[in-house]
Amino acid sequence: MKRARKLLCCLCVSGMSLFSVNCMADEIRLSAGGAPVDSIVKPVTPHFEKATGDRITLIFGGATISFKTMDRGGSDVVLAGTSFDDLLASLKKESYEIKDKSLYHSEVIGKSALAIAVNKDNPVANLTADQVKGIFTGKVQNWKEVGGNDEPIMVVVSTQNPATMGAFRKLALNNEDFLKDSLDTPTFPEMTNMIASNPGAIGFGPFSIGEGNKLPKIPTYERPVTAITKGKPTAKVTRLLQYITGAGQKYVKP
Repeated sequence: MKRARKLLCCLCVSGMSLFSVNCMADEIRLSAGGAPVDSIVKPVTPHFEKATGDRITLIFGGATISFKTMDRGGSDVVLAGTSFDDLLASLKKESYEIKDKSLYHSEVIGKSALAIAVNKDNPVANLTADQVKGIFTGKVQNWKEVGGNDEPIMVVVSTQNPATMGAFRKLALNNEDFLKDSLDTPTFPEMTNMIASNPGAIGFGPFSIGEGNKLPKIPTYERPVTAITKGKPTAKVTRLLQYITGAGQKYVKP
């Protein structure tokens, strides 16, 4: 009798909408970097899990680390804040070359804007494209050059987030190199704290770096968020991606 009721439950669910709670919920192992986690995964997850009954297990890491996790079977899908081709270029720099990209399925599921944060006591409220480029390439070294205090600029970056680094370099620096004496922080939370504790600091990343800091008005720097699987996405991954691009859009952050 119990087996018959379980079968009836699943048959009923199959006739309902794609996002109805089902009786055979799945675990979706998702690897992702800082920007997709902040803008998509964290705000969407509770609503997706409630709507479908599926459970997301997040495996956090930079874009290249997240891809390697998926490629080696450690996750079902990776979300990267970059295009697939740019991600492959970053992987190649790490001597992890993908020789046949046709083995993977990639699709852009949204966009993620990059933010720039400064210390909350910094009087600078706006930065032009030329000023942003000058600061992060080292051509502008004192805040007084952009209307701020007479104070050295401390540039903070996170090289463990190669997708964000690459996107900012492409969008804001026209592919010029970052200044060599920038301060490297492993994670965006660490960057957030570093900016909060240093009056002359500035950094870029997801909007979460503005927590406790100041986000000056800047040009729009927007990059794609790409979902990648090895082979065709499974049914459970398809449910997640369709939710993100459909009903879940109202929860997605910049």
